[in-house]
Amino acid sequence: MIMQSNSIEVRVDGPVATVTINRQQKRNALTRAMIEDLRVALSDVHQERRVRVMVLTGAGAAFCAGRDVEEMAAGGPDPAADMVRWGEEAEQLRDLVLEMLQLPKPIIAAVNGPAVGAGAGLVLAADIAIASPEATFGFPEPRLGVVAGVESPLLAFRLGAGPASRLLLSSQQIPADEALRIGVYHETVDTPLLWARAVELAKECAAGAPESVQLTKRLLLETVGEQLVTQLSSGAIATATARTTEAAQQGLEAFLEKREPEWP
Repeated sequence: MIMQSNSIEVRVDGPVATVTINRQQKRNALTRAMIEDLRVALSDVHQERRVRVMVLTGAGAAFCAGRDVEEMAAGGPDPAADMVRWGEEAEQLRDLVLEMLQLPKPIIAAVNGPAVGAGAGLVLAADIAIASPEATFGFPEPRLGVVAGVESPLLAFRLGAGPASRLLLSSQQIPADEALRIGVYHETVDTPLLWARAVELAKECAAGAPESVQLTKRLLLETVGEQLVTQLSSGAIATATARTTEAAQQGLEAFLEKREPEWP
């Protein structure tokens, strides 16, 4: 049975399942509960035999604004408990990315608006990415005092070390046409036609023999991406470690207070 939640919606049309991130009032920023719901949706798509391809998109004007900063910044009275939580959050995002990469069915990201931070990571974890002209892409983490640890090896895997360094160190959000040029997006499509084009591509994937498509996807991960699983785990450790710093506290607080950070 295909799951539904308040912020993750799943629709099945023949061989195509569309998973929509729907938290429009927060630009589809991901909470821990939403990440877990995405993982459940992936599991359901995996088990649903009639589904051959998955389309991932966002509701409204954004694809995904990354992790929910309010949730990230929330702390409790026990610093040790906070450190445990930070580690769990990093591992949870790593596991979501791994499950997307390891899903034996192709994933097509239909990027309808800004995809930043963890949202950009979801784009990179998909097998094919198409975008609307409004689909900016980037990693603002350094300006928040944190690290895009899980996303960094995935970005280097998809684009190479040079483009990854530029995007990660500058915190630039690049427009859709530049993201297309460097290979983040495979094509751009006018917004009203985006989902239809994603479904068209999904049906092209579904026309292949399921075993052949699944083996091809696994082969790419196990050869070209041979070291990626280990690198994602290292990235999760870096993400959790960065959260323990004064810079992270300052950066997250500054974002919520809508001011420039004062770095220690």
